Formats: sequence, C-alpha cells, structure tokens
Amino acid sequence: MSTPIRHPYLDHPGPIAFAHRGGSADGLENTARQFRRAVAAGYRYLETDVHATRDGRLVAFHDDTLDRVTDGAGRIAELPWDEVRHARVGGAEPVPLFEELLSTLPGARWNIDVKAEAALAPLLELIERTAAWDRVCVGSFSEGRVARARRLAGPRLATSYGTRGVLALRLRSWGLPVLPLRSAVAAQVPESHAGVPVVDRRFVRAAHARGVAVHVWTVNDPARMHRLLDLGVDGIMTDHIDTLREVMADRGVWAPGGSGA
Repeated sequence: MSTPIRHPYLDHPGPIAFAHRGGSADGLENTARQFRRAVAAGYRYLETDVHATRDGRLVAFHDDTLDRVTDGAGRIAELPWDEVRHARVGGAEPVPLFEELLSTLPGARWNIDVKAEAALAPLLELIERTAAWDRVCVGSFSEGRVARARRLAGPRLATSYGTRGVLALRLRSWGLPVLPLRSAVAAQVPESHAGVPVVDRRFVRAAHARGVAVHVWTVNDPARMHRLLDLGVDGIMTDHIDTLREVMADRGVWAPGGSGA
C-alpha cells in the first residue's frame, strides 16, 4: 500500500515516473531540450542537479566540471555564467539556468539534487521568489546540506533523506532503530549499494509506516521496473523515459502530466 500524501509535491495519482536528468539515454542530459521532450511525453516529474557559478547563477548540471559532457572545461564554481553559457552539452545544447526551466515548464515538478553547498542559498531564494514550494523536492547525499535546507525553509520545503537517513531507515526495517531519523517526505535510493540490497518489502513497509515515499534511481530495465512496482515503491527515476512510460501504461498506472506549458 502506498504512503499517504504528506506534501503537495507528492500529490499525484499512483506511482511517480521521474525523468532522470530529463531522460539522459541519448547523452543530452540536463538540457532544456530533454526536459521539454520528457514533458511532451507526459512526464510531470523531472529530476535534475544544481550548481552555482562563480557569480551565483544556478545551473541545471550534474558534474562539478564542464569537461565530461560539454565542449567546455573547468569547474562551474570557478567560472562566471557568461562563460558557462557558451558551453554545449554533447556539442549541441546549452547548459540551462534552473530559473529558466522553472518558468518555461510551469506544469513540471522538480526533484533537485543540490550538488554543492554554494548552490543551496540561491536555490532556496529562487524557490521563495517564484513561490515554487509545491513544485520542488530537495535532496543531497549530504545529510547536513538537506538538514540546513529544511532548517532554513521549514516544512513548506519537501526534502528527501540523505545517506545517513537512508541508512537509519534501512536499519529500522531490520528492527534496529539505532540511528535518529529526521523528517522527510521521501527516501530516494538505489536498488542496492555495494552489493547490499536497499529496496525490498521490509524497506518499503518501514518507509510507509513513517509516511515516507520510496523513490528508486536510476532504473532503465523493464523487468526491474516491474519488480519495484510489485514491491509497492512510490516512484521510479529513469534515463529511458519511453520504457518506463510503457511499463506503467501496461500496468494501468501511467498518469500523464499534460503539456506542462
């Protein structure tokens, strides 16, 4: 049985389909083109990452540096926006400002991994200025960063557990409540870590007992998607947006989000 809705961000019929980095199977990850494609395919929930440039502009980008996926180079935190804006993902698509994504896709909801401490304050300021509290869930591997976000914004901000929170929930699912567990609306987790299963029926039951949704990343194989949905997870993040849509449609749980425009 799925978890009750604890925050407007999670107000969605059935399990949530997330377009991971917009659906990055073709290499053009975290670009406006990919996010628009996902929305056109019926996705309402989009996953991305944010960094801040040297002059404080918030960009949707996964890596610390431009080197891996663009024709540019250098650490984003050390570069001004005027330089980052000329880099092209896959040699073709510009690095987007997150504010532009928020405004041009007003029907979309965003799952945001805050990749660096310098990005946290600009992100919260942007959410406040655009009144986007119901459209955003903030997460990070850094438990401290998520805790600071929650402390600064309060319960109007949806947050997911960091690494320590996930560990605490996993231990509780085994009957070992040895670590404190802060408030969150979701546990966003891989299927397994270092060969140890994370998501099983006990984990899902433990999360749901606390009113916490379980979102699993990054799942691209249809058999694994079916297995996770059989376990009762509340969302799946994928690079292969057409595959996940087909799996959910076959199960009668696909709920398209409209144009988002």
